[in-house]
Amino acid sequence: MNAVNEFRRTRAADQVAAAVADTAELLEILFERARDASPRPLSLSQVRAVVALDRHEGLNLRSLAALLGSTPPLASRLCDRLEAVGFLERLPHARNRRELVLRLSDSGRAYLQDLRARRRESLHSVLAALTADERDVLASGLRAFHAAANRDLVDGDNRAAGR
Repeated sequence: MNAVNEFRRTRAADQVAAAVADTAELLEILFERARDASPRPLSLSQVRAVVALDRHEGLNLRSLAALLGSTPPLASRLCDRLEAVGFLERLPHARNRRELVLRLSDSGRAYLQDLRARRRESLHSVLAALTADERDVLASGLRAFHAAANRDLVDGDNRAAGR
């Protein structure tokens, strides 16, 4: 009986994972449209860097590269492009004169705020098609998923940043 229950749990988890993956693909399409609608569209890698810098104020280049799963030279070129459009500032480190701290500029923060607002707008028509009860159930499930995913990301980010 235990093997049957384990099989059912695994199968249910697989079905939920498939539903989440399918939904994530649709969200990527919606979010890509929102990103492309920007007056200054950034590449997906650049958006990931902007989000990482928003989440982790004051990273150095090596830490940013680790968070992005990249190398310092690639991350440096990415930062060059973000700096060129005015979204990134490189500031001297308070304790280590040889190291720079990466920080989003006010323009970078405004871009991210606008991108997030456009993403939310693109979701409104989809959510309007749901009943109030369906939205409540979805919101509850997403809050639980967000908490679990955020814990996993923070753990991974801390490992990547050497914390």
